[in-house]
Amino acid sequence: MDQITTTETQAEELALSQKLKETVLSPMKQTFVGKDEIIDLLGICLVARENLFLLGPPGTAKSALVQDLSRRIQGNIFDYLLTRFTEPNEIFGPFDIRKLREGELITNTEGMLPEATFVFLDELLNANSAILNSLLMVLNERIFRRGRETRALPTLMVVGASNHLPEDSALGALFDRFLVRVRCDNVEPDQLSQVLTAGWKMDVDREQTLETMSIDDIRALQNSLAHTDFSQVQSDYVALIHRMRKAGIDVSDRRAVKLQRLLAASAILSGRLTVNRTDFWILRSIWHTEEQIEILASLVNDAIEKADESEKQSGHPRSRSADVPDPELLARDIDQLEERCQGEPLTEIERTQLQDQVTLLASRCQWVESDQQKTFLTEKLERLRERLHSLSD
Repeated sequence: MDQITTTETQAEELALSQKLKETVLSPMKQTFVGKDEIIDLLGICLVARENLFLLGPPGTAKSALVQDLSRRIQGNIFDYLLTRFTEPNEIFGPFDIRKLREGELITNTEGMLPEATFVFLDELLNANSAILNSLLMVLNERIFRRGRETRALPTLMVVGASNHLPEDSALGALFDRFLVRVRCDNVEPDQLSQVLTAGWKMDVDREQTLETMSIDDIRALQNSLAHTDFSQVQSDYVALIHRMRKAGIDVSDRRAVKLQRLLAASAILSGRLTVNRTDFWILRSIWHTEEQIEILASLVNDAIEKADESEKQSGHPRSRSADVPDPELLARDIDQLEERCQGEPLTEIERTQLQDQVTLLASRCQWVESDQQKTFLTEKLERLRERLHSLSD
């Protein structure tokens, strides 16, 4: 009887994942031209109950994406532009004057972040020390704490945005709370006409009733993470984390544990409760700097290539859409490695890291479409290899 109940529960959970794709994610892709990857990542973070960081200039629909998502989930959204002078009251709400007269410090959170199911914080990295600690609790534990007041939050997901990456080390902890990072740029020139048409339609239909999914359904999907099976990929996942660390990409033990939630979410949105190697695609989006994007893509694509045919057939569609590398970015990365070879003497560990990065770049160069550019990059890498070899003699 218990086995039958478990099977029925699993079937219901997978049916909800299909509903999320059909009711929420697919219509959003029709509305927001050129934002398919971001929408897929929003879906993953929603199921995993994790946070997403958008890097890009103003006017690229960052806020509109989260607002549209909240409408389709019947949720409340708190949307705010942070400045260096933003005060806690503007985010969490002012103290309740009536309670204050009675000697109690209780926050009036009506319409503020603590009551929102979706949170969008634009210019996130303007956060000052006055609100930083409270934000960290919200992002990591979904808890609001102020003085002796502590409450659990209904927040499903927090999306932060900025047009730059953190430069102040004090903001490192804040940025670290966003497991997934993705660029949000203006669309390609040949898509602008589609954007104009879709944008006009969205403005006209703004008051139209949308087909929606309930918050209870989303919470049920989030609870289904506990039922996913990692046994098939655990050794491959451990090996991939080690390769990332050797390549100079910082993946702490804490992050490695939390990233499993993203892999599980990918499996669920692919109609599975078993994680396979195609779910590693989400790890392309855990970079700390833009320079790491190409390296991560190479590492992750290599891991996905080891998936067998049955895994690929049931894999998340995003796992099959590896981006063609930018030859200019590859050339820049090679130049940066050459500069490191010309500086102070390298330790044995540093030489090993450089050699690993050269190997990764060489693998990535094989995806370059132009034979001329591929030859140019391969020759640059060969010269760099020879230099590294001479340094080790």
